[in-house]
Parts: sequence; structure tokens; C-alpha cells
Amino acid sequence: MRTRLVRTLALLALAPLAACTDAAPEPPLAPEVQLAKVGGNARATGGGQYVLTLGDDDLQGTFSFNAKDKPNGTTDGRLRYTIDFFGQEIDFRGDVTCLTVDAENGRAWIGGVITANTSEAEPFASGEIYQPGKDIWFRVLDDGEGGGAVDRTTFVGFEGGGGIITSQEYCEAAIWPDGNARTWPVTGNIQVR
Repeated sequence: MRTRLVRTLALLALAPLAACTDAAPEPPLAPEVQLAKVGGNARATGGGQYVLTLGDDDLQGTFSFNAKDKPNGTTDGRLRYTIDFFGQEIDFRGDVTCLTVDAENGRAWIGGVITANTSEAEPFASGEIYQPGKDIWFRVLDDGEGGGAVDRTTFVGFEGGGGIITSQEYCEAAIWPDGNARTWPVTGNIQVR
């Protein structure tokens, strides 16, 4: 009974986190930061593992993505985010539809459309906003190469998170809270160009 209660409480804590990866809209980036929008030469790729801390628990996840602006003004790529939620997997795959890059600071905002949801944990398994055809997004940090560099990722966000409805809106807003709030270090590599 206690284990079930702990899992239920953890799920209640994770659901808002997932829906609100960037919970409170922050002011846009300072005007001096140059963002590459769709139609430029922006590119972001990455993959590896991350550990999402939820209270006293560490949840293990994996991710992979590639996103590239095309000359015709669209963005192409794929994404996959998983996390082991107390023995139940949360697993999303999607097509990338937008990308915004702040190459100077190694930041990228990536959005797309869910193509597959094989999640076991509720509400991710059956909730309406988590189903194929719905928007999904995340942001990453490329901290460079070599010793001491720590790339970072968020978990994925969904329709309504932080007041954002679509992936395109997420990419255009390019919200980055102070420091690296709501991001987790990764074991792997992220490249933002």
C-alpha cells in the first residue's frame, strides 16, 4: 500500500512537471542574443541518458533527437524521450517541426508532433494531450566539449505547459529560465549549431 501511495504522489508531482516543462513564461532573451529561426542553417542533435530528480527519487531516462532547418523554411528531424517511472515506462517518439538555436550560448528549443506513445504510466498512456498528432517540445544545452562540459536537457512538455499551446509557439518564445532551471545533466552528447 505504501509503495502505491508513493508512486501516486510521485506521478502527481511529475504530471505538472511534464506538462509545464517551462512552467512560468519568462521574459524573452535579451535583444543582443541572436536566434537562428526556421530557414537558417540551424541544427541540433543529441542522445544519451539523463536523471530526473523527483523529490527524493532519481528517475532514469534516455533521449535522442536530430533537428535541422531546411532551405525551404521547414525543419526536419526525429525525437525520442523515455523515462522509467517506478517500473513503468514513459516513452514518446515524434517528428520535429520547429527549431530555434542560440548558438552563442549553446541553447536549442525543439518542438514537434507525437508519432508514437507507448507509455505505460498514467496519465501519459491515455491522456488526450499525450497522443499521436499532439505537440511535444523540449530544450537542450550544449555546454561544449572536453573536461567539465555538462550538456543538459529538459523532460518533454505538452499542450498547455507554461501557457504554451503549440510547438511552433514554444520554438518562437525561446524561453530559458534563470540559470539552467528545470534541466538535467546528461551522459551522452548534445550538439547545437
